[in-house]
Amino acid sequence: MVLDTRDRVRDLGVHKALGMTPRQTITQVLTSVGAIGVVAGVIEVPLGVALHRLVMPAMGRAAGTTIPPADIDVCGAPLLLLLAAAGVVIAIAGALPPAGWAARTATARALRAE
Repeated sequence: MVLDTRDRVRDLGVHKALGMTPRQTITQVLTSVGAIGVVAGVIEVPLGVALHRLVMPAMGRAAGTTIPPADIDVCGAPLLLLLAAAGVVIAIAGALPPAGWAARTATARALRAE
């Protein structure tokens, strides 16, 4: 996120020169990260569960034993929703420092950045 924000500092400088407030700058950065977090949560959590259901029985077979289904199906729907939401929260928490930096950067400095 830091690299992405520093890469877009010139664009943010143009927006600030056109009247974007620091709060709007922070909102723009957090929104872009939040959207990525939502997509990741919707795609990656089910993918992780599917991979878990494939790998655990294979590990049991490799060890010469069977793993009971109760030990494989450990994630219920509420926990999966919590994991997906946690991805968004972590993404936004990680984006707060770069968003604050972008909001504090002077417009002239941001426009000179390249």
